[in-house]
Formats: sequence, structure tokens, C-alpha cells
Amino acid sequence: MATVTPTPDTADRGTEVDQHASGSADADHGTAGHSHPTDWLYVKVAIALALLTAFEVFTYFESVHGWGDTAIILMLVAMMVLKFFLVVAFFMHLKFDSPIFWRLFVFGLILAMAVYMVMLTAFRFW
Repeated sequence: MATVTPTPDTADRGTEVDQHASGSADADHGTAGHSHPTDWLYVKVAIALALLTAFEVFTYFESVHGWGDTAIILMLVAMMVLKFFLVVAFFMHLKFDSPIFWRLFVFGLILAMAVYMVMLTAFRFW
């Protein structure tokens, strides 16, 4: 175990310098910047996803009873985007990764939405 002599710029950080200099698990695995979410957070996200899915099914049955097509489509798209972000952020751990991965997934979402809207428009209006 290496001993670290405090320098003027690290004297007030004492134990933090000793932990990282000694090769702690946080320093080795790069997790010092954030803490991993708890199991309960994953359960809450799963419950939220289940509720959103149940509401999506409800909107399908309600569309049969007279809600407008535009309102149904907008609600379903909004729920789809929300579920996408929940899954990507927590279950794919992108909330804790580099921002470049977020940008790639958002680009994919925008591209998929554009293709979906073009196809929906083509089948609906042409």
C-alpha cells in the first residue's frame, strides 16, 4: 500500500487522496463519479413502465369508443417516447454513460419517429 504525502493542493482532501492512491475499487472501475441505483429504483421504473403499458392498452380500447384518432396517436407517441427514455436511461444504464451514447439513441428515436410519421401519413392520406 502506497503512502501519499499531502501536497499543498491535496492537503485538505486527505482520505480521498489515500483511497484513490491505494487503488480502491472505485478508482479501478471508474465508478467514483456516481453511485449505482438501488434495486428499489429499478422496481419503481418497472412499475411505471407497466402502468404506461396498461394505459396504452386502455387508449386502444377507448379509441373504439370515440376518442379522435389524432388524440390517440399523440398520446401513444408520447407514452412510447417516455417508455423509451425510461428503458434506455435505467435498464440500459445510459444515464450513467457518456453523453455520446445518449445522442446516438436520441438520433435513433428521431429517425424512427420520422419514418413512422412518413409511413403513417402515406397510408392515411394517399
